[in-house]
Amino acid sequence: MANVLAVVEQRDGEIRSAGHEVVSTAAEIAEAWGGQAQAFIVGGDGISDRAGDLGRFGAQVVSVVENGDLSEYQGEEYARILAEHVRSGDFRAVFFSATMEGRDLAARLAAHLDVPLAQEATAVSVKEGELSIRRPIYAGKAFARVRLTGTPTLVSLRPNVFAAEERSGAGTVERVETQVDSSAWKSRVVEFKAEGGDVPDVAEASIVVSGGRGMKDPENWHLLEELREAIGADAGLGASRAVVDAGWRPHGEQVGQTGKTVAPKLYFALGISGAIQHLAGMRTAGTIVAVNKDPEAPIFKVADYGLVGDIFEILPKLTEEIRALRSGS
Repeated sequence: MANVLAVVEQRDGEIRSAGHEVVSTAAEIAEAWGGQAQAFIVGGDGISDRAGDLGRFGAQVVSVVENGDLSEYQGEEYARILAEHVRSGDFRAVFFSATMEGRDLAARLAAHLDVPLAQEATAVSVKEGELSIRRPIYAGKAFARVRLTGTPTLVSLRPNVFAAEERSGAGTVERVETQVDSSAWKSRVVEFKAEGGDVPDVAEASIVVSGGRGMKDPENWHLLEELREAIGADAGLGASRAVVDAGWRPHGEQVGQTGKTVAPKLYFALGISGAIQHLAGMRTAGTIVAVNKDPEAPIFKVADYGLVGDIFEILPKLTEEIRALRSGS
């Protein structure tokens, strides 16, 4: 028994990018064990048409539950269906993405199967034939290396930490039939509301403009919004934990250990000191640009480009230069 199952999420009928990371990681571990990587996805009508794409990332079999009542995440029902599938299969490990949905579903499955669960893993590998899991503890100040007893091993993987590597071959899509009685559900999702409107989610944006307490007041946040608008539609807004705790920005924008992990091509850390909690969520960005008045700020140790100075003088000039560059003037 050496197969690995990757549980993949969808939103509005589209497979989320974090799902590619989970499948790719499952393929890597299954290969080390000499087993097969499989994927599992639940969604509404038409999700089967998109599921085959998971084969590019190493899923040899993609099992799909397609039902109009399941287009939105329903924790109790999703967990029941997943538990049935895991019990009927031959899986040594089951991987999830450590999103809000993934963490909830992983915990529910652990309860169904009565097995332990490791959440928020930042690295997994096979050592001496067993799955070794690294996960942060003490708000990211340290890391623990753990091995779980019980089969299957359940692990949620922190998004934007694991690479989604394409592989040769295509996965076989199989429909899984199950009885769904929505009238018996004790709860249901009735609506999703996007906090940022047309602004990309900070966890999926290719460029992130992030601010901290150095902005001094929430009324100054327009400077970050103007920079984001100057960069273009691919840019998202982020914030440090201190800013979110102070009520300046919504939790959905928080970058860090207790917020979202991001891995954009370009990350602007503006007025952010660079506490360990924040670094844990953004240090894998492709290029990091930091602006801070304190030359000893920890953020400069991870930044590719750093500028020491008054952020209220630098930000408007930076925005102006980017607008001029994009307009060709």
